[in-house]
Amino acid sequence: MVLPIYLYGHPVLRTETQEVTPDYPDLDQLIQNMKETMYASDGIGIAAPQVGKSIRLIYIDVDVLKEDMPELAGKSFVLINPVITVDETSQVVSREEGCLSLPGIHEKVTRHDRIHVKWTDENWQQHEQDIEGFLARVFQHEYDHLEKTVFVDHLTPIRKQLIKAKLMNIVKGKVNCDYRTVGYKPAKKH
Repeated sequence: MVLPIYLYGHPVLRTETQEVTPDYPDLDQLIQNMKETMYASDGIGIAAPQVGKSIRLIYIDVDVLKEDMPELAGKSFVLINPVITVDETSQVVSREEGCLSLPGIHEKVTRHDRIHVKWTDENWQQHEQDIEGFLARVFQHEYDHLEKTVFVDHLTPIRKQLIKAKLMNIVKGKVNCDYRTVGYKPAKKH
């Protein structure tokens, strides 16, 4: 089932995420729904907070980029309770990023080019891997969602000021998407 994407400004994107346990209700169905939602939204990664769940779960599939980046062929991951350690000695690269929760906004974000990741997959198997290049960027971007962060939080104050109107439009629901969304709805005052 394709779920709606929660947009910038919605509190779930800034809520602390909880570890996922093997007895999490309908976890397999949630993972399947996240996959369907990401594909329907033309994304390459999605984190549980983006579908309204404050848990430590990510799905990444970068195979669609294999024509331009052959090293990404067949690369897809279900990451449960991932832990990322950034290799601070690695090269720092600035590259444009976008996000399903911030439609219409693309900005250059500076990130380290190499990371170490530990995670559990959907079969509860443990994994540990060094990841570099574009895939490391995707992992870091999605992991940020688990840490109550979105990519625009990495921008300089001046860049953030320059896109402030676009961000406010998303918060106000003035955004066009090809996918279903849930925006921020402030509580009504009585």
